[in-house]
Amino acid sequence: MADNDSVLAAAAQWAGAPLALATVVSTWGSAPRPRGSHMLVHGDGRFEGSVSGGCVESDILATAAQVIAGAPAVLKHYGVADDAAWEVGLPCGGKIDVLVQPVRDDGFPPDLFAAIAEARARGEAFSVATDLASGQSREGSAGAFVNRYDPPRRLLIVGAVQIAQALAGLARELGIAVTVIDPRARFLTEERFPGVTLDDRWPDEAIEALKPDPATAIVTLSHDIKIDDPALIAGLASPAAYIGSLGSRRSHAARVERLQAAGVGEDAIARIDAPVGLDIGAIGPAEIALSIAAAMVGAFNGRR
Repeated sequence: MADNDSVLAAAAQWAGAPLALATVVSTWGSAPRPRGSHMLVHGDGRFEGSVSGGCVESDILATAAQVIAGAPAVLKHYGVADDAAWEVGLPCGGKIDVLVQPVRDDGFPPDLFAAIAEARARGEAFSVATDLASGQSREGSAGAFVNRYDPPRRLLIVGAVQIAQALAGLARELGIAVTVIDPRARFLTEERFPGVTLDDRWPDEAIEALKPDPATAIVTLSHDIKIDDPALIAGLASPAAYIGSLGSRRSHAARVERLQAAGVGEDAIARIDAPVGLDIGAIGPAEIALSIAAAMVGAFNGRR
């Protein structure tokens, strides 16, 4: 899945302006951006997103200007097959095909952006099918190229502790929306957690209300079984992509026994990443947070 959150945000901000949308529709080898990545170009020259990390963006901007001026959609191929590769190409050795469409009814209809945003706000995925020959896009999952827009990634952190402070900052840098849950008001303050959502409900109540989906991660960090265990029980009843819990192997063994006594099945308990995070020999809150963030991203990307 490509990360297109900033592009979708720009589309909402620039609604009604002349725009062109560039999309990576095929990749081979060491492509710098995944299939489905967007770059949105405004008629005044501004742009958001990337299709190559900088290698071919100048050429995309020139092509987008032509499309905005009235030219039809065009499919561009970039590789390293000729002498111009170092001027407009991919020195990394990969190859990409990029479709540049006008954001209008004969290309990427503007109302599709609104439909994508509405679906994601409901926690639902939305698919757009594109005919690469005509450059016409429409809602659906049948076409030569289909791009799926999953709901925004979320992280629910249970326990407003020091590790949570570092983890919240990392997650925000990764474009993940963060909610910190803790019924202890002295821990849960805006000074300690700037720029994130704070929820002082009991974790099981909060998690049930927030309805975790496959784009949600849940991490319990309080080290207080009265807080962590109810959160895990609620989280394991959801389709969350990642569920992790702080603690040693010994403390997790005791946790497993408590969860089993509470009626949680073995398959559900096996979903818990504990001790939480990748084993990188982490020392201190910041390194532990980094290990958790890496494990969470791996789960979002289908790797455990």
